[in-house]
Amino acid sequence: MKQDQQIELMQYMLKMIDDDSTEDAGQLLKNPTSSYVCKDLAEREWTTFFENHPQVIGLSAELPEPGSFITNSDLGIPILATRDKDGVFHTFVNACRHRGAVLTEAESGKQHRFACPFHAWTYASDGQLLGIREPKKFGELEKNCHHLIELPSAEKYGLLVVHPQLDGTIDMDELLGAELAEQLGDWKLGQTTYLGKSSLERNLNWKIANDTFGENYHFHTLHGKRLNNLFYGDATAYSEYGRHHRLTLPSRYIDVLRERPKKQWNVTDACVVVYYLFPNVQIVLANRVVSVFRIYPSRTEVGRSTTRISYFEAQHIGSEFADAPAAKLDGDNVYDANVVERLEFNLETQIEIINSTLDEEDYYMGEKSQEAAASGKVEHFIFGRNEPALQHFHNNYRAALELPPLEAYRAG
Repeated sequence: MKQDQQIELMQYMLKMIDDDSTEDAGQLLKNPTSSYVCKDLAEREWTTFFENHPQVIGLSAELPEPGSFITNSDLGIPILATRDKDGVFHTFVNACRHRGAVLTEAESGKQHRFACPFHAWTYASDGQLLGIREPKKFGELEKNCHHLIELPSAEKYGLLVVHPQLDGTIDMDELLGAELAEQLGDWKLGQTTYLGKSSLERNLNWKIANDTFGENYHFHTLHGKRLNNLFYGDATAYSEYGRHHRLTLPSRYIDVLRERPKKQWNVTDACVVVYYLFPNVQIVLANRVVSVFRIYPSRTEVGRSTTRISYFEAQHIGSEFADAPAAKLDGDNVYDANVVERLEFNLETQIEIINSTLDEEDYYMGEKSQEAAASGKVEHFIFGRNEPALQHFHNNYRAALELPPLEAYRAG
């Protein structure tokens, strides 16, 4: 995001804080709780959003050099993603062409060749079959016809994207839209450094997990002793980009910037910026750390989901503008930070926030919502005027499944 856009966004949020206002969706909507418990609907979701839709599987930094690889099994396909000797990104079915054995069970690593542990057929990082063991005994084989099965893939704006279908297509600019593509390009996510990852498995539908990221209306109550000390609740800047959207949540440090020259303003120092990429990805920029959340439904339990989280350092973000002293945080003092100083997050603080707020508070409360939905006694949940991101996500989700839009709630 260009600095003039950052300044405009922060001025907008300061006005919200001064006026005690937030974004207004203009209406309240009712979301049927069947959306979170219906097994037939869950099958349609899987087919539409996870089998037949391009999927972000990480950022470029997870494949930092030729020979790097990562694996993924969240889409019902064993996937091997590589960067070949020329630096080109590929995605393959992680299966030997002989008898289908998985080539590697490692989650990540670096190697230019992959030898099948079953019968030692060997493949290059660009998918070529290099050789088979005892070829005279095995029999004549046309190697060129037995390379690894390659899935459509694309790398752009720092995103690694795969299409689960062999005949699928990926047009990143069409997928994101011009405005969002430009904005993600400005963040230079491809220049980040990979720090590590974690996972959360909880008894809540994948859409409830997504809903967690769609509002800060709950900060005063659910996070009253934690995040509420760092951030303003009930003040959110919201923008839509087709099926995608962006939320910006101001920290209390934004008040300090009122007295500083605007050339020093950097939105990720004073706010958390959250991009939602349809259908299941949240990219969170906080200070110099980028966290990517990929949320997947369980294939066997409609009320269960897995959240994969990857962490990245982004020292280049804002470094040109911010020269204010920073309060260096760690896992022990993150919620006691002095907000008159610029907050400097790192991997330790991000993991602490995710464990103590997202997992122990947000997802815990989401499990209670899931229980209420599963009871069959609560017919609908209500999305408020101050929750436009939730309304946007669910109406786009419903449109993709050819379902009618959410019904408006009318008092009385």
